[in-house]
Amino acid sequence: MATTNTSLTTPTKTPSQLNSSKRSLPSYDVTSGRSSSSDLRSRFEAYNRLQAAAVAFGEKLPIPEIVALGGQSDGKSSLLEALLGFRFNVREVEMGTRRPLILQMVHDPSALEPRCRFQDEESEEYGSPVVSGSAIADIIRSRTESLLKLTKSAVSSKPIVMRTEYAHCPNLTIIDTPGFVLKAKKGEPENTPDEILSMVKSLASPPHRILLFLQQSSVEWCSSLWLDAIRDIDPSFRRTIIVVSKFDNRLKEFTDKWEVDRYLSASGYLGDNTHPFYVALPKDRNTVSNDEFRRQIAQMDTEVIRHLREGIKGGFDEEKFKNHIGFSSLREFLEFELQRRYKEAAPATLALLEQRCSEVNNEIMGLDSKLQVTSDVTYLRKSAMLYTASISNHVEALIDGAADPAPEQWGKTTAEEQSQSGAGNWPGVTSDVKPANATLRLYGGAAFERVVHEFRCAAFSIECPRLSREKVANILLAHYGRGRGRGLTEAAAEIARAAARSWLAPLLETACDRLAFVLLNLFDLALERNRNGGSEYIRKDGNVDGYVGFHASMRHAYARFISDITKQCKKLSRHHLDSVTSVYSEVYCESEFQVGLGSTASFSIVNPTSASSSLFFELSEIGAGQSDDPMTDQENVPPAKSNRQITPGKDGEALRESQLTIPETPSPDQPCDINYKGVKKENGNGVEMGPRKRLSRIAGNNSRHAEYMRVHNGSSPFGDSDCGSKSGSAYSEICLLAARHFARIREVLVERSVTSTLNSGFLTPCRERLVVELGLELFAVNDEKFMDMFVAPGAIDVLQSEKQSLQKRQKILQSCLSEFKTVARTL
Repeated sequence: MATTNTSLTTPTKTPSQLNSSKRSLPSYDVTSGRSSSSDLRSRFEAYNRLQAAAVAFGEKLPIPEIVALGGQSDGKSSLLEALLGFRFNVREVEMGTRRPLILQMVHDPSALEPRCRFQDEESEEYGSPVVSGSAIADIIRSRTESLLKLTKSAVSSKPIVMRTEYAHCPNLTIIDTPGFVLKAKKGEPENTPDEILSMVKSLASPPHRILLFLQQSSVEWCSSLWLDAIRDIDPSFRRTIIVVSKFDNRLKEFTDKWEVDRYLSASGYLGDNTHPFYVALPKDRNTVSNDEFRRQIAQMDTEVIRHLREGIKGGFDEEKFKNHIGFSSLREFLEFELQRRYKEAAPATLALLEQRCSEVNNEIMGLDSKLQVTSDVTYLRKSAMLYTASISNHVEALIDGAADPAPEQWGKTTAEEQSQSGAGNWPGVTSDVKPANATLRLYGGAAFERVVHEFRCAAFSIECPRLSREKVANILLAHYGRGRGRGLTEAAAEIARAAARSWLAPLLETACDRLAFVLLNLFDLALERNRNGGSEYIRKDGNVDGYVGFHASMRHAYARFISDITKQCKKLSRHHLDSVTSVYSEVYCESEFQVGLGSTASFSIVNPTSASSSLFFELSEIGAGQSDDPMTDQENVPPAKSNRQITPGKDGEALRESQLTIPETPSPDQPCDINYKGVKKENGNGVEMGPRKRLSRIAGNNSRHAEYMRVHNGSSPFGDSDCGSKSGSAYSEICLLAARHFARIREVLVERSVTSTLNSGFLTPCRERLVVELGLELFAVNDEKFMDMFVAPGAIDVLQSEKQSLQKRQKILQSCLSEFKTVARTL
């Protein structure tokens, strides 16, 4: 299949350059495997050690590596055994490979027998040498099964690393991958084929890796199952080496030179610049010695070339294809290609190693600093206090207005605030409340003001609920019995008060919860600003970012502070609601005064002659509007008498104006809305002798105004207000008055009280008390309790263990760095 010779750090060679480089490859004895260049091994050893360190420590280093890919039973394991120079029976028809196997082959002339060592699963150390081929296969199988059982999966991307030192193997490193399969074997999950394909693509995707793709010669290129998967990874085959395995099976089909030349070129499907290698390996799986195994490999190469020369009429184009036929050609090319890439990648690898060594040194210094400060309480207190002050300052800055960090990422819309806060929609509000800037992502002070505006919109969208006639009758008639002429007004006020307490209280609770959510989000924003802003305390006194216990305690203290001020705001807002809905509140006085002077509503005036009579307002739907007779809707009411009141004993003589006495402050039991037509005070009554109730005075004014309107309109005291006349029934009148009272309560509560309370109750404490409250919570404790936030049980041991691991990594990387510096001097 194809060779695409690209380099990560140098321009890619053209096919002609590749062919010329192949003709100048160092000579190789296939049976001895000895290289003519002594410096190749030192370079190879350096990369091998670096690769082992990368696997052990999880380093992501762009080391040139060869990754073997192909379908199951396409001959990958046989090819690896041929490269090693001995068999270890890793193949198993049903299972195959289920973990990547990194084979580090080291040519050692002194190793007459293969010495195989497996790297420990959790370190860079290698175990004892393993000589037996069957023992090698057992170790690979055992490690694979134990890991798959632990992870409860069918495949795993964690590699097994095996280092082989042998006199008959080249200096080469290959990663063997699980073979592609179409169907999972019995007992495996159905998605096993997809998992294998995904894992292999992940291993082959890094651009520093060379792909070695194997496919059987019996498969036509046009019907290849896995060639498209390779194209997904490397579309132009620039870093792919294609190997046609089991080539001896296909030789029998060729008779003429043009047939075999057309097949060997494969240009119709792979492109003109792609030249596969054609390999045939021994099929005999009987137990043979290692020397016999290598002899069989060499014999297969000889037989293939002889058949092409003698068994094909006209032979084949040896000048064009001979370097791509036979295992020895493939082995020679792989080693040369890998060494070439090692050489080209050495400068970049050296620079990367220097960077990683510097980073590990910094990590060790950071751990040393942590271990040192864990015993210095004074230092920790100072650093923690400065850190807390910095976070508090950032919270204040966010409240006052800031655009850092990016609102597009950290801000929230109104809908997000509603769902994430758990408060949901505004209770009792049926309409969709859309405040200004609802779709913008805001935080801090801007989000706070938007919630306040949303609360106002929600509050003003609620109207006084319309009560049933039975409820109105129960309230009105009871108030009329106590307040006489003012029963209608007082009943409406009571309805408005109850409605305000019932409907506005949940809105206040929701507003406080929403505002608390906005302020809680400021903690994470403050942390982000602190990380990105490079606070002054970090530059002077270090930082406490790594102390999880302290951060958890500070977060808890902040949440507790927000919870406390939220409770206080809820309590204060409820107090304002109770005050404005109190019977002693001046809201009703102002409201009544405004209604009496400016509205067209008429009130029921009680005639003095019938003050002792029982008066009822008709509130039923049937009674309202049945008759225009002002008396038809009144039960048990005596006929109306003349406005002139006859004093007993005067035989009907009307009292003169000077004979009437009007008390300045009426008794609580006396109706305060009685109108004395044509009566004026005497001059001596202008001075008050006792306390005056403002409510009674204003109510009296309202009554006199209502009576004035009644006289001038020529209407009945009962007709317009309480009966089914043109002005509406008493039920309609009381609903209208209750709505006006409710609107007045809502306006005073929202505009005058609650808005300023929310600002002073939430924002002022965050600006003025946050740092003090956090300080008391975190630092007003003894040293032992304070240190619990920084030194958890076993924390020092964890730090020590982490330091030792870093020191070990530092030692390995430093050793690799020294080796690469030596290698760089020989380039």
